[in-house]
Amino acid sequence: MNIASMKEAVSEQEWDLRVQLAACYRLVAMHGWTDLIFTHLSASVPGPEQHFLINPYGLMFDEITASSLVKVDKNCNKVIESPFAVNPAGFVIHSCIHEARPDAICVMHTHSRAGTAVSAQACGVLPISQHSMVVLDSLAYHDYEGPAVYPEEKVRLAADLGNKTFLMLRNHGLLTAARSVPQAFNAMYYFEATCRIQVDAQAGGPLLHIPEEVLRGITEATQSFEGSAELAWSALLRKLDRLDPSYRT
Repeated sequence: MNIASMKEAVSEQEWDLRVQLAACYRLVAMHGWTDLIFTHLSASVPGPEQHFLINPYGLMFDEITASSLVKVDKNCNKVIESPFAVNPAGFVIHSCIHEARPDAICVMHTHSRAGTAVSAQACGVLPISQHSMVVLDSLAYHDYEGPAVYPEEKVRLAADLGNKTFLMLRNHGLLTAARSVPQAFNAMYYFEATCRIQVDAQAGGPLLHIPEEVLRGITEATQSFEGSAELAWSALLRKLDRLDPSYRT
């Protein structure tokens, strides 16, 4: 694809955010968390205008570049002209979370197989792995109301998430909200791993739950995972750059 570079048309801060979000889309594709073109990752552009970056609707996640990301306002209207379409329905979830949570610079939403499977289990996330401890420390649930295309669901979505990092959308999938792209990706990695481990463990026999006394110290025990997000992110970008650095264009 021939896409005109946006590097000179936006601020240095926005360009850096575009590169990070494009990298995040590529990493989601690399890890197999995509649902064709039907999920979204968004990022809040620095500044008072309430502008956001989101994927060009119709591109596969491994095609997305920093310049192809579409800049929209809170109503999903394009702020900068783009040859690509935007899916307003896909922005319903993201817009309400960005509005309710100014600290949530990046919001990721996936329909992965394991994530959707656990979202359909009445038990929700079980305390059966070290990964699950990270998730359980900041987890909320939102009941399924059908495809998230109706504005009236926004209030309930934001209220259910509250100040949490992880939101399990029942019968639907996973969502993370964090103060940076690396933090949101790191959170989604642990969320997805938690669900994959749970589904695998349930197929293998009786489950061993983490003891209550260990769970009570969960916040202190998981603080080190937050600090490792940037370190892991740098390593992931080096891997992307070795494989295909075109996300930076």
